[in-house]
Amino acid sequence: MNTSKQAARGLADIQAFLYREAHLGAARRRVSAFTAKTDGLTHGKRMDLERWYLEEQKYVARMVTEHIAERLGAAEAAYRLRFGRWLRGTLIAMTAIGLAIFVCTAVAVGSMT
Repeated sequence: MNTSKQAARGLADIQAFLYREAHLGAARRRVSAFTAKTDGLTHGKRMDLERWYLEEQKYVARMVTEHIAERLGAAEAAYRLRFGRWLRGTLIAMTAIGLAIFVCTAVAVGSMT
């Protein structure tokens, strides 16, 4: 793998990490605000609720990421299929044109002699 690909991959990893941390930070703020407003929760219950909510957010984020990856894979497969069909059609057309030119040239040379 060359340096530019490694750098691009590193930047993508950093971006994903920062996005995930920002998402989890926002989730922490939301659940902290919720538990602060809720009366009757002990410190342990608040911590359990916050831990559960953050784990749930991680699970949801993972599921969304997997769904996006599956959709991108399907789109890429469809693109490759379309491009392969286009390439095959172009090859057939170029072969037919080449054969037509060859036949026309042979007929023209044959008629001159």
